[in-house]
Amino acid sequence: MGMSDMHMGHGMGGMSMGDGVPSPFYLQKMYWAVIGAAIGCATVINVYNKVLYRQRMSAAGRKDELPAKPRAFLPSTMATVYAIARELTYASCPLVVANRLCWTSPTLGRVSMVAAELVLVLVLCFYKLNPQDQWQWEDIGYRIGYIASAQLPLIVLLSGKRNIIGWFTGTSYERLNWLHRWVSRVLFLTVTIHMGFWFVDWARYDYIKVKLTTDRITQRGFAAWCILLWIVFSSLLPVRRWSYEFFVVQHIVTSVGFLAAVCLHLPEELKVWVWLPVGFYVFDRLLRALATLFINVPILNRRTRGSGMIPSRAKFQHLCGGMTRITIEDPPLTWNAGQHVFLTCHALAPLQAHPFTIASIPEDGKLEFLVKSKSGGTKRFFRHAEKSQSLPVASGDLSQRHARGVILEGPYGRIRPLRQFDSVFLVAGGSGATFTVPLMRDIVSCWLKKAYRSIDSCNHPAFVFQGAATRYVRFIWAIKSQEQYDWFRSKLETVVEDVRQLKSEGWSIEVEMSIYITCDQISGGETVKTERQQPLGLSHGTVEEVSAAQNSKSYYEKEGQEIIQIDSISSSSQNQSDTARGCGPHGTCCCRRAIEDEGAALSSKEQCRCSCDIDKIEPVLETSSSSQSTHQRTDASSQTSVEQQDVKISSYPEIAMLSGRPQPRNLIRKTLEQALGESAVVVCGPQSLVDEVRQSVVALSDERAVHKGTGAQGIYFHAESFEY
Repeated sequence: MGMSDMHMGHGMGGMSMGDGVPSPFYLQKMYWAVIGAAIGCATVINVYNKVLYRQRMSAAGRKDELPAKPRAFLPSTMATVYAIARELTYASCPLVVANRLCWTSPTLGRVSMVAAELVLVLVLCFYKLNPQDQWQWEDIGYRIGYIASAQLPLIVLLSGKRNIIGWFTGTSYERLNWLHRWVSRVLFLTVTIHMGFWFVDWARYDYIKVKLTTDRITQRGFAAWCILLWIVFSSLLPVRRWSYEFFVVQHIVTSVGFLAAVCLHLPEELKVWVWLPVGFYVFDRLLRALATLFINVPILNRRTRGSGMIPSRAKFQHLCGGMTRITIEDPPLTWNAGQHVFLTCHALAPLQAHPFTIASIPEDGKLEFLVKSKSGGTKRFFRHAEKSQSLPVASGDLSQRHARGVILEGPYGRIRPLRQFDSVFLVAGGSGATFTVPLMRDIVSCWLKKAYRSIDSCNHPAFVFQGAATRYVRFIWAIKSQEQYDWFRSKLETVVEDVRQLKSEGWSIEVEMSIYITCDQISGGETVKTERQQPLGLSHGTVEEVSAAQNSKSYYEKEGQEIIQIDSISSSSQNQSDTARGCGPHGTCCCRRAIEDEGAALSSKEQCRCSCDIDKIEPVLETSSSSQSTHQRTDASSQTSVEQQDVKISSYPEIAMLSGRPQPRNLIRKTLEQALGESAVVVCGPQSLVDEVRQSVVALSDERAVHKGTGAQGIYFHAESFEY
């Protein structure tokens, strides 16, 4: 039986191969039975998590002292199962390549899911068939084609923004995106095997060239394989990093071409497996279009204010470190902390929609994004903000004059509500704070709301708040320079003030913050400046040294902030290890020492040193409010180094400032040791930070024997990386 016979309706779907060999149609049903069972199990877990959340909130409302601690038989059993499953699925092995290059393998959970999909497909392809029997090669080729076509709907279901699988399992689309790519790679392997068996079968008669040049079905199938090969290659991380806009456009076009080629290749009885993914894709696009229209059209949404085709107006503000703050007053949508939206600004980046994490909470009454300038649309946003702030204006609000119309889509993103956990550990690197800061502020906002309700109903507060089980929040933020602290200065200091107020009223809660500064900007031969805002207290420690080429002084002068410049150059021996010092690009002085004990580091006078052409740097102590500048020159030999002095850039002692890198494992351990119930660990930052925190959670869970008779409570882990 040739492929032309198959196309004419004599496919193998209804055929019996004898000897108890199931038909390909039956095997297609078996594939989806297994996939449906897996989705069903994930749905049950999602429902249980929602019930658990409501139970904890109810317990907190009844003023239970330990609402986040499982005590009944079922919650305790499930907590043990969760602890074991988390240790297994979060685990990964660091693989050392060469001497210094270290690459962390995917987590065991992800590897297991991909392996299960691959094993399932291969078993269905070869069940009761013998690949070594050349007379069965044609039968195997047919069956693999049937199994390959059955995988198409799953790939599209995993790719949708309004994700059906995510809705059942409580997972957002970006957390399923990796699985979408790997299922596609399994499909590529499947169709490659499908094509290979046909080729080896034809090769016996030297028939491959004839089929490729004369048979249309073979030509269409080979064209579909070539398109899929390009799709798999172009979805690799280096290609996506090179140009994400190009990737998105070509990915949609080639996917449509692939489905069209497959549809022409398959017989009529199998075309349903093509029309199903087409229907899912159209359904997802239709839902997204309707939701976007509802958000952005004033007639449909009463929250949408303004006039014109694009009523939402965004203001762009240039910040240090290549960051742009985008603000939308009176937003036309509601959101939860930790979510993101797709923002489109055709005036600056036509036909581009970029996902940005929402850096504000609903109580702020505005949408705020902090966007790192890289390339494409984000670079245009930054240039527009720079240009608008540098232009002189006679009267009026400059930011309003340069506001641009934007279209919003979303919000997207899901995370288990953190207010259900007894202790919350938040760690971020750089711009990852746009994810963790709103989560912390959301917990504090919940505390404030419940405190006010409790005051109305009771004169004395409870141990925990009604509707909030969280007692303790630990916030860690690693940044390269002290000026980056200004991104969230006001928000972090507001949190400190709110917690002070609540503690003064008798509430038993605690928020601890630590800012780790790893690099200070140094420019040889230029004036070294540090920008500060009043009130300002000075103490010994680490100083930020900013290159004058950054030219960010004008912005701070507009805000009426005082600019203080402090440098100290001393001659000393190079007694620091290589891990505690180093020189980055553009003369950056990096303090790479890992702080094992935060308390000891804060009380110690030991300085972090580096040696980056400091003989060219002029130490200056200068205040913008003073009309005179004092310049001090110190001769330095080749062995001199910059002794970094700590400028207390926050007047709040609750915000600790340290020079160096955090050690997540030690910090997480202290959080877990004081926890009275289940804890949450949330990380957002570069992949190296995410891997380190994940491995720390796994090690501590095993070390403490969580929910295994020791009394140690569970650890929920959530990771957000800069790329997905």
